[in-house]
Amino acid sequence: MSTEQVPFRSTLGQAKRPSSHPLSPLTSSEITNASSLVQKLWPSNIDLQFKILTLQEPEKTQVLPYLNAEHRGAKTPTIERKVFVCYYIRKTDKVHEAIVNLSRQVVESNLRLGPHVHGPGDAEEIILVEKIALEDERVKAEIAKLNLPQGTVVLSDPWNYGSDGINDTRRMYQCFLYMRDPHDLSNLESNYYAFPLSISPVVDTAERKVVRVDFLPTGDDHTIKDPQPFHIPPPNEYTPEHCQLRTDLKPLNVVQPDGASFQVTQVGENGRIVEWQKWFFRVGFNHREGMVLHDVRYDSRNLFYRMSLSDMVIPYADPRHPFHKKAAFDLGDVGAGLMANNLKLGCDCLGSIYYLNAVLNNDKGLPWPLDNVVCIHEQDAGIGWKHTNYRTGSAAIVRNRELVVQSIITVANYEYILAFIFNQAGEVKYEIRATGIVSTQPIEDGVEVPWGTVVHPGVLAAHHQHIFSLRVDPAIDGHNNRLVYEEAHPMPRSEFNPHGIGYTINDTLVDQSGGLDLNADNNRVFKIQNTSVRNPVNGKPVGYKIHAPPFQKMLADSNSFHYKRAEFADHNLYVTRYHDDELYAGGKYTNQSRGGTGVRAWADRKENVKDTDLVLFVQFGLQHSTRIEDFPVMPCEITQVSFKPVNFFDKNPALDVPPSSQAFNRSTLLSEEHHQPSVEAKVGEKGDLCCLSKL
Repeated sequence: MSTEQVPFRSTLGQAKRPSSHPLSPLTSSEITNASSLVQKLWPSNIDLQFKILTLQEPEKTQVLPYLNAEHRGAKTPTIERKVFVCYYIRKTDKVHEAIVNLSRQVVESNLRLGPHVHGPGDAEEIILVEKIALEDERVKAEIAKLNLPQGTVVLSDPWNYGSDGINDTRRMYQCFLYMRDPHDLSNLESNYYAFPLSISPVVDTAERKVVRVDFLPTGDDHTIKDPQPFHIPPPNEYTPEHCQLRTDLKPLNVVQPDGASFQVTQVGENGRIVEWQKWFFRVGFNHREGMVLHDVRYDSRNLFYRMSLSDMVIPYADPRHPFHKKAAFDLGDVGAGLMANNLKLGCDCLGSIYYLNAVLNNDKGLPWPLDNVVCIHEQDAGIGWKHTNYRTGSAAIVRNRELVVQSIITVANYEYILAFIFNQAGEVKYEIRATGIVSTQPIEDGVEVPWGTVVHPGVLAAHHQHIFSLRVDPAIDGHNNRLVYEEAHPMPRSEFNPHGIGYTINDTLVDQSGGLDLNADNNRVFKIQNTSVRNPVNGKPVGYKIHAPPFQKMLADSNSFHYKRAEFADHNLYVTRYHDDELYAGGKYTNQSRGGTGVRAWADRKENVKDTDLVLFVQFGLQHSTRIEDFPVMPCEITQVSFKPVNFFDKNPALDVPPSSQAFNRSTLLSEEHHQPSVEAKVGEKGDLCCLSKL
């Protein structure tokens, strides 16, 4: 596979570039500065554990004049830089959030948060929890009962504890234990998920100790047993060194001899502008959401103020303790930025690649550089549009070139490949590919259960859902937009419709905040419109439609903690009126949360969303009914949401894309000419028609 790293290129030439931008991520020095200002609030002997230091985005009313001036080339107003900080007093449950004003060098607010509010995990803490679990004497005693071979390596996967309302006010982790293949001790890449153990320590993060050791049910009911001598199954490896690889696969090279067609402009330390095929947008990166797009425009026309993956939840189907609490809120409980991979040239992205680095913070409030967390590249996505004039045999054809802005996160066992994808017809998609290894648990030989699938001897993979929420802040030719849904309905049989085949397309206005759902029977499609801007050809409001796939909503019942916490998981779409700082569909703090602070609560305000500044939370997902083919590593499951122009342009916006040709694409095999027989009629001198065969 041929790949290359694209060098830095700026489209601004010699024009003066600002050293920073109000929407740019924090720099290393800003992170250090903010944590220092917070630390000074406390006596020197108080040790703080920093969870998040991230940009506190300015109020939109401040940013819009800045962006308008910036795009006009006018002088931009000054906007103060602020930092959102979440931190603990180390070795306590005392969690705080603060707003630091870097421009004024002051802490504007510093609040201790109330009960049932817990900050996310961090890398240092998770490693510490693993160590605490494995060094506990009770845990060691229980592992000894398994009679594992000498030298066996046991590992711990800490999961955020979850919520069930039973002694769960303390901040805790539920640890699930596994072991590497004891017969191949030198294999550090051993798939330990093929060797789940029935011992599950619970670690209190404030006391820093194991407070309970749970035993996992391994039959088809709630019965638990003391650990017994462990029967070691065969390994089930996925690494190429342990697989017999195919030998008939030839290279597929992605070659761009003249380089990439996109351009990246760096603004300050961490700000980036991307321009490609009439598209313009800013790429940011933060602790929780990972990639964030701002100021998305096409051919200088405004489309979206902000786009990001807002939240996700993965609730599991096993109703038994402690599995009943398994509902991973990976963004709020840990963070997409924190879990981002260092992407590899020629592996995660192909072609001419541009990588973006990021900087987050560690638990001491110091900068934590992350390399290659976003890759930008072009890809061929098949035919964009084509028509063959069957009378002449002449074909007009254009390939669909796409720009991919991609990040990959690893959440212990799982991987998510996250990508914004742009094309030349004004469409933007958000795609998620789920892969990695299914979460496993032990099961007795010969036992089958309806809430999971046995994927290996003694290994159960529980069924689960993946429900995602994409936050979209639209600005379709301006910031006063409305939401409508389009439906197709049959005409009643009548004198006008005597054959009963007619149907109409109708729009229904959504004027109040709330949750809405798709209806496949009526082909319901949601559209964002700006009624103050009309299409010059048909007079209809300019807009964009949302193509979101149907998915099964949260299966946990409405009285469950899963349902209450995942406020976004009960509707295909939520629409709310814009309010600053309402970014996360599940609420700002999802770790052991109780609900009531997310999008369901915001939508219940029943505010006007007609021709105003509105926000959409678009839900989509996967019902993962596990199968044996998902093990030892699962092929990608793909889901995506797309946003397509509706009456936004006066014709197909991709008409100006150069035609596909052999000289341009350099394929090695030409298709046969396609020329269908036809008949045409030519008008004669007297106005009569003469039919001519074109056989």
